[in-house]
Amino acid sequence: MAKILDRLMLFIYSLSIGVICIVAILLLSGAIPYDLTSAQEQALFLGGIIAASILLLLSLRFFYLSIRRERATTNSIDQRTEYGDIQISVETIENLCLKAASRVRGVRDLKSRIKVSQAGLDIAIRAVVDGEESIPGLTTEVQKQVHDFVEETTGIPVSGVSVYIANVVQAPSFKSRVE
Repeated sequence: MAKILDRLMLFIYSLSIGVICIVAILLLSGAIPYDLTSAQEQALFLGGIIAASILLLLSLRFFYLSIRRERATTNSIDQRTEYGDIQISVETIENLCLKAASRVRGVRDLKSRIKVSQAGLDIAIRAVVDGEESIPGLTTEVQKQVHDFVEETTGIPVSGVSVYIANVVQAPSFKSRVE
């Protein structure tokens, strides 16, 4: 709704500025008769013509932006098979990465980011670990799980999985109470 309102306001603004600029150019250029008496007024009117021309060009650009249709771009990875085309959204692959990484014990608060390259998918995983396991062992396990799961599930080659450990959280310790 806000986008439609913004486009409507941009349309009205560009149309009104365009009309004002055309009238100003016609007045200042002499197409509509007007008496100029001094050289200073002529210089002022020349500056006015230039300013009105620039505003007219901006108005035309804004008018074009307000009426053009936006192309809906969905970030997806397209594959062609013998049966037809397949499109997998980047969001889907990010969710698959999170699912695979969450299977590793000791990893929490996962976030993923996907970059598509010629070599395949570059996957970046951000995680918080509990500190009970070896961090190099955890990251290697996360890399292996994500790499294998995404390649197996989507059929898209994964060129690399990088893991960023953002923090270590301590597991809550419970004191047993003996009576």
